[in-house]
Amino acid sequence: LDKLPNFRRSGVQHLFFQGTAPNGETQKQKPGLIPSGKLSMVHTTMEENSLEGTLYFLNEFVSCQHHPPKEIICHLIKQMLLDTQEGEILNDIYTLLMKIQMLHPASTATVGWDWTLVKFIMDDQEKPPGWLLFLQYVVQTLEDDFQHKLKSNQLQKSIAKEVLSCDLCFKNVKEVLKWLVAAVTGVGFSQPQEQLQEARAEHSSSSPRLASTQTAQTNQAQTAFFAQKTMLLLQRMLSMAVEVDRSPTCSSHKIADNMFPYILNIPLRSQREALLNTMESQLLRCRLLELLFEHSCDVPTTSSMSLDKVLYFLSHSSVLPQFQDETATWQRWDEMLQYLSLLLLSYHGVKV
Repeated sequence: LDKLPNFRRSGVQHLFFQGTAPNGETQKQKPGLIPSGKLSMVHTTMEENSLEGTLYFLNEFVSCQHHPPKEIICHLIKQMLLDTQEGEILNDIYTLLMKIQMLHPASTATVGWDWTLVKFIMDDQEKPPGWLLFLQYVVQTLEDDFQHKLKSNQLQKSIAKEVLSCDLCFKNVKEVLKWLVAAVTGVGFSQPQEQLQEARAEHSSSSPRLASTQTAQTNQAQTAFFAQKTMLLLQRMLSMAVEVDRSPTCSSHKIADNMFPYILNIPLRSQREALLNTMESQLLRCRLLELLFEHSCDVPTTSSMSLDKVLYFLSHSSVLPQFQDETATWQRWDEMLQYLSLLLLSYHGVKV
């Protein structure tokens, strides 16, 4: 745990609720469930499928001292956030979930999602409109719990340990790798159909050709935003996967070994750079670049990572592999030098 200084930071800031933090007096009282009488009102709106009613009562009843039971959080996620088509209500549901998370951070016992649900949503070719908000919420719960358990030296009891451990559930980490590459390459990650339709309506014009051009540009920009947001969230997951077990070095090697074939098949330099530049874990990026240069060396070396090894790569590496894109030799040399510089920076970050 002494090797985790970069993780000793506050979690993602809950900007919606700056004024709702508990004061000194309320912190002395032990939080409990929303009283049964009030819960019955919430259950009534849930049975009647009244989204607005459920949101209204929960917003009224959730406080520093009272939180909903796990079953209601599961309902908010599965039956509301992931089963609603209207954008405005989606934002209200997400805001409520984040309010609950800020006041009563999820733990392994209270978290309202599981990996089966995450996998189902991320693998679904026709993702529901609320999928990105769901992914943000998942990463928020992982991050908050990770930071809390890190401060108390209890990472072994964290949510991340249960779902992102390279020792216990590496198949989940490999799924994150698959989703990350899909987000980087733009395969399988597009914005919800409803938002595309809204964009088309907003850009309707008397000139069909102009409207078509504007709509295409808007759709392209919004799809790129969704992919970039997804990529950053998945990189955060990978960073926690590296650090949650007892040996971050072993975890980084295991993840990099599985990621390396993917990077060789990423078609564009800009996409490869996006993958490497957004990588939060210096340890993982260092190992991945090390594998890339070992692959390009005519005479490979078995020495451990060091400054001498970086210099060895500089003098013994041939041009980087051809990858999948047709680029001139000088451009491949340019990419190699850029990655060598990135390797040096990553190695320095690991040593510091």
